[in-house]
Amino acid sequence: MTTNDVGRSPSAAGGAELAALYRLLTWLSPAFPIGGFSYSSGIEWAVEAGDIADAAALRGWLATMLTDGSGFCDAAFLAHAHRAAELDDMTRLREVAELAAAFVPSRERQLETTAQGRAFIEIARSAWNCAGLDEAVAQCDVIVYPVAVGLVGALHGVPLEPLLHGFLHALTSNWISAGSRLVPLGQTDSQRVLAALEPVVLATADRALHASLDDIGSATFRGDLASHRHETQYTRLFRS
Repeated sequence: MTTNDVGRSPSAAGGAELAALYRLLTWLSPAFPIGGFSYSSGIEWAVEAGDIADAAALRGWLATMLTDGSGFCDAAFLAHAHRAAELDDMTRLREVAELAAAFVPSRERQLETTAQGRAFIEIARSAWNCAGLDEAVAQCDVIVYPVAVGLVGALHGVPLEPLLHGFLHALTSNWISAGSRLVPLGQTDSQRVLAALEPVVLATADRALHASLDDIGSATFRGDLASHRHETQYTRLFRS
C-alpha cells in the first residue's frame, strides 16, 4: 500500500458490496443478540442418549442434519423468503413464512426458531431499519428465524448466495458450540468438525439455492425424536 492508497474511498458499487458484507457478518455473528447460544436443536438429548459421544459422532450427526434435516429446509426457506422480498411479492412471502413455521417438528424447536426470528426482526428494526421492513413483517403472522434472515437480507441488498452460505455456517457453528460444551470437546476438535463439514455446507447451500418449495422435506427421524425427548429431559443446559 502506498501513501496515495490511504484514505481512498471505494467506488459506489464496491461500497455497497462492503456495506452488505459488514451487515452479513454482523447479523450472523455469535455476538448478534438473538439468543442462539441457549438452544441445541436436540443435540443435548442426543449426547445424553449416547448418539453423540465424540467429535466423529457429532460430525456425522450434523452432516445428516444439514443434508437431510432442518439445515437444508431452513436454507431453502431463507432462499424463497429472500426472493419474495426482493420482488416485493408479499403474498409469496406470507406463504413461505406460513409453510416454514408449519415445518417445525416440535414445541421446543418452534420456540427456538420463532424466538430467534422475532429477536432478529426487532434488532433489525432498532439498529438496521430500512424501507419496507415494517410492511413486509406485517404481512406475516409468524416469522421463523431463516425467513427473518432472508427477508431482512433482501431488503438490505445482501445477495442471496453469500447470505445463504453465511447462514449455514452460523447454524453449523452454533450446533458445534453446543456439542463442544455437552460432549465435551476441545477447541481444536471443534474446529476440525467445522472444517470437515465445509463441503457439506457448500453442497447444502447449492441444493437449497435451486430447491423449489415442493423439494423441501426432511428424513431425520432421530433428530426430530431428540427435539421431542429433550422437552422431558431431567437435566438440561439448553432450551431445546
